Amino acid sequence: MYHQRTVVDWLQSGECIGGWGMSRSTGLRAPVRLVHPLSVVREERGWTYQDVVDIVAKPTRRSADRRKAWKWEHWGVEPDGESQAALAVELGVPMDEVHRLGWPGWLPDGGPVRTGFPWTRAGTLQALDDTLEHAMFDRRGFMKLGGGALVTLAGQWLTQHPEPVAAALAGGRIDAQLVADLEDGLPRLRRLEARLGGPRARHLLDAELDTVTGILKEASYTDEVGQRLLRLGAELGRLAGWSSFDAGLHAAAQRYWASGLRAAHTADDRALGANILKSLSLQCYDHGLFADSHALAAAAVDGAGEVTPRTLAMLLLRQARAAAACGDRTECDRLLSTAETQMARTNTGDDDPSWTGYFDTAEFHAQTAACHADLGRPRLAQRHYTTALDLMPATKRRDLATYTVQNARTHNALGNADHAVHLLETAIPMITAAPSQRNAARAAAARAELPLTAKDPKVQCLDQMLAKLAA
Repeated sequence: MYHQRTVVDWLQSGECIGGWGMSRSTGLRAPVRLVHPLSVVREERGWTYQDVVDIVAKPTRRSADRRKAWKWEHWGVEPDGESQAALAVELGVPMDEVHRLGWPGWLPDGGPVRTGFPWTRAGTLQALDDTLEHAMFDRRGFMKLGGGALVTLAGQWLTQHPEPVAAALAGGRIDAQLVADLEDGLPRLRRLEARLGGPRARHLLDAELDTVTGILKEASYTDEVGQRLLRLGAELGRLAGWSSFDAGLHAAAQRYWASGLRAAHTADDRALGANILKSLSLQCYDHGLFADSHALAAAAVDGAGEVTPRTLAMLLLRQARAAAACGDRTECDRLLSTAETQMARTNTGDDDPSWTGYFDTAEFHAQTAACHADLGRPRLAQRHYTTALDLMPATKRRDLATYTVQNARTHNALGNADHAVHLLETAIPMITAAPSQRNAARAAAARAELPLTAKDPKVQCLDQMLAKLAA
């Protein structure tokens, strides 16, 4: 599934986003994200934009201007019927499929993200294997699973009862100490992913997930050890999905999260599964699928079971953000109030899941600010963003960049474009230090909102910095 409103393309120059980039360390051309199903088609066939419009122009006798294909791919412009028919003939796609699926759904855009595995231990291992086989090579920068498919997956997670984890009897014996050693590595992996950014961390996380999956498949262990291994695989899948999401590789993120959700279900860890659904909800939010985002967030809250106040506040805020995006002020305010109450109940003695460690007071204020921004309350949003940035440690460079950019947008909404420019200039070095496609896209979107032209001296330096970041 491709949602046609993609991130703002920096100065309409999507070549740096959708094609090939030069590696500064090696000087070699390295593959980057494929931002549209047409990107996949061109990649697989070695077509340029000119090749695409030449194919279309020949039978239709239209002008062969390469900019038309670029707009189809980067601006969400839909080709007319004759152009689609000419392209379908070249690709061997029947016209009834073109009419049934519509643009760009009928384009052959790579293999599916499989979600139909059984909700059993065997099905979980099949899902993990499928993810490990395909996710690292999946460079699609668009959602392959639509919001409806994800909501269906969440419904299955809510209603299916996990089977007991039977002891595995084949292979070398795995004891609790080895599992503890693997679990001890999780805090380090979380810190590395947060500090280095998704593009740099995803290979390491995939390798760790491969190790745990191999043990689950080939070793012998007790029921208790098997459950811990599945929980570990689920959390590694969540982290690998998040790093892929941060890198703008949305289909790969869906692969990791779908298999991680299944592993959490088999381990009977409802809270961990809810946290994965929370990530899927945010992905739908980023793609403008607000109703689906809300349904996923609500399923996470409903299915989490007995959780700590901090965990519940975290899940409620995701639902509040989706409600705000849907324009439901009443529900959003109710959820914010409930989340604030839960956050006030947290204390150091709570047995919080380790993956809630990022959700501190600073993050609570930042998420609250995002809700107010979506509801058109920039002054309230600015107040919470300022508190969040004051409380956030310098080591959280990616989060600092995220909320500095978002704070710039609130200043701009309040008519303070000069300070918005300053904040964006402050954020760009943070994005460079902790690379994040999402943050780079946010910065470009914030620049596009400024009521200033490229000739304005206030933004010339900013534009140069953004152009360097995009390259």
